[in-house]
Amino acid sequence: MPFNPFTIDLLVREIIPSVKELLADRNTLIVQAPPGAGKSTLLPLALLDEPWLANQKIIMLEPRRLAARTIAERMAFLLGEEVGQTVGYRIRFENRTSAQTRIEVVTEGILTRMLHSDNALAGVGLVIFDEFHERSIHADVAMALSREAQRTKRSDLRLLVMSATLDMPTLSGLLQAEVVLSQGRQYPVETIYTGDLDESLLPDLTARTVQRALREQAGDVLVFLPGEGDIKKVEGLLRRQVAREIAIHPLFGMLPPHKQYAAIMPDRNGRRKIVLATSIAETSLTIEGVSVVVDTGFGKTSRFDPNSGLSRLETIRISKDAADQRAGRAGRLGPGTCYRLWTEATHTRLAPHRTPEILEADLASLVLDMASWGIMDINQLTWLSPPPKAALLQAQDTLHQLNALEHGRITEHGKKMHALPTHPRLAHMLLAAEESGQLTLATDIAAILEERDPLPREAGIDINLRIEALRRFRKENVGGKGLKKIEKIAAQYRRLFEIAPDNGSVDPYETGVQLAHCYPERIACARPGNNAQFQLANGKYAQAGHRDDLAHDPWLAVANLDARQGLGKIFLASPLNPKDLAPLVKKQETITWDPTDGELTASMDLRIGSIVLQRKPLPTPDDKHRPAAISEALKREGEELLNFSEAVTQWQNRVLSLRKWHPQEAWPDVSTPTLLATNWEWLRPALQAIEMPEDLAAIDLLPILQEFLDANMQARLEILAPAEFPLPDNTTMELQYFGNGAPPVLEIRLQDVLDWDEQSVIDAGEMPVELHLLTPDLKPLARITDLKQFWQEDYPLLRLDLRKQFPKIVWPEK
Repeated sequence: MPFNPFTIDLLVREIIPSVKELLADRNTLIVQAPPGAGKSTLLPLALLDEPWLANQKIIMLEPRRLAARTIAERMAFLLGEEVGQTVGYRIRFENRTSAQTRIEVVTEGILTRMLHSDNALAGVGLVIFDEFHERSIHADVAMALSREAQRTKRSDLRLLVMSATLDMPTLSGLLQAEVVLSQGRQYPVETIYTGDLDESLLPDLTARTVQRALREQAGDVLVFLPGEGDIKKVEGLLRRQVAREIAIHPLFGMLPPHKQYAAIMPDRNGRRKIVLATSIAETSLTIEGVSVVVDTGFGKTSRFDPNSGLSRLETIRISKDAADQRAGRAGRLGPGTCYRLWTEATHTRLAPHRTPEILEADLASLVLDMASWGIMDINQLTWLSPPPKAALLQAQDTLHQLNALEHGRITEHGKKMHALPTHPRLAHMLLAAEESGQLTLATDIAAILEERDPLPREAGIDINLRIEALRRFRKENVGGKGLKKIEKIAAQYRRLFEIAPDNGSVDPYETGVQLAHCYPERIACARPGNNAQFQLANGKYAQAGHRDDLAHDPWLAVANLDARQGLGKIFLASPLNPKDLAPLVKKQETITWDPTDGELTASMDLRIGSIVLQRKPLPTPDDKHRPAAISEALKREGEELLNFSEAVTQWQNRVLSLRKWHPQEAWPDVSTPTLLATNWEWLRPALQAIEMPEDLAAIDLLPILQEFLDANMQARLEILAPAEFPLPDNTTMELQYFGNGAPPVLEIRLQDVLDWDEQSVIDAGEMPVELHLLTPDLKPLARITDLKQFWQEDYPLLRLDLRKQFPKIVWPEK
């Protein structure tokens, strides 16, 4: 008997007829449905027998492996089958599909590889982008390539975009697609704001709020925390504080699958349950029994710095749509409660939508993906959020260093790299190791770099200690759970290359060579005087711990470090033998412009990247080289050399704010690091007339930068993020904007807002203006994001003091 979706009591069934009707006539559709509506499980099954699908497959993308597994298992259960029959899943290193599989649930990188092997996606009739609001870089790439396939080869290929929280009008316009909205039955969720928390006290305050929730509410509790470290701290506190009959389960991506399943399923012994989760629990998963959510309001994100070529994991405030998604977990199965560890005023300041990963990520894999498809100009594709120019340049430079690209085109070596299911850096290392006979070592290194450090921080930075621990684990089964996960990945690499494991001793200098293949720009030379400081080949500086065993080595290959202001911090490295660096030494003529006196000099250098091993002066170069030399100086020191006036900085911050507030729109990246990295593209005409440093400082940057926006965007900038705020008396006051998208600030005297009742807003009413209220003598008085609350709670007390200090001013009651 064919599957009948209308027998399943899920909200999404009400829109199935509309979805079928629209997909019969058009190739792109957007579905918005609340959490728990059944869009991930019911819709794919309902579409399986549509005439336009004609026995083709459905590919459904999920951003997380746990969700891919559980959704496939749920659909198979509804069909009364095992996973791998009609419904299967594919994730990295795991394939549960067969010849009869017609719905494949995959993690996002899998589809990108499918498109590369067959850019027409033959045999696929529908691609579903589930939980698209997460806007991972893989989802954006897959969307761009799928739309290109639609445009050039497969106008019949259907795309279905699904989410509970999306900026629908903007997305609908970009995709030129209709939106089907499922309202359905939504259980109410009461929101309780507990007050802003101090991040340093996050574990303790979270544990206290969980205890409060246990006392005040019934049902299981889902707690959202930034990362694994926070989860373990809160778990430790709760195990000492709550009754034993309450089960406590952590839930994060690095957990073994059986522990993840234990967290999302009902407790076997019927106990009440607390689930301590990262953002992995925001989407797709229904955690049985949850009716209470405790949300810290923080999450982790990896941000790439194109100026240094490094990424760093940061704890950030979540966006409003993420907060809504989290709160929705409490109302999936019935009425619920969400405790938010922040204030209503703070909530108004949250960004409306999360920043797409493509705007902050390392783009090396993306650029290699595009090159593999023959796309040299990435901007020729239609992107929902165009990749930042500086990050693209950084990725292209990295891939040229790895011999994956030559003059922008993919090389044969690059094609081999692309065929490996890993980051281009690791792929390059594995292929180089295959040629040198060090492949077993390289597979161990790759697995260690891909996973969390298995040794405690006090073990030091030497990666060879990790390799030895991994080999000891293989040989003697001695070590922690982290080593088991690393060995699983190393074994996958060994199967890929059909090699046996090596449990012998490790040559640390050979490890250094492998890391130099992986990170050529992170070859590090000890600075004079050492002090545990090193210059990297990319020109940056980093430091090891003074007591670390590698702190005083003359040369290191750095695998992992944090991009910080000034000195980076080295987390993983290996010693390097200078003799092994000979193939990397290049003879290079360098022309330099001195930013102190404007002098142009030339030298013949022996160097590894920015590390100069030997320098021989050459005759004074021709003046025609001056603009390019100045451009290179600007990349290094431009923030001090150019006049980034307050007017320029505020214009940048206004554009960057809109870039944050409207990630679906094509607001350019005009941050100072990006401008400096790409200065040759936008400042080149002005550089032709520059000789001395003071000439650079005299350049009026604002009109040049305003050319980044067309007339329409300039007009929208003035409307959505005005430089000045209009006052009731027809005057204006300057707003202060911030590049991170924080609410703009208006400094104003309290007596000038006594007639105001509503909080001031910009961005079409979406972003509150933070009022910095001043006394009549212009001293700071209060910072306000909720004016009504201020009049009710704070002003009556302040009024008493103000009447004494400033008796000539009338301070009315409010």
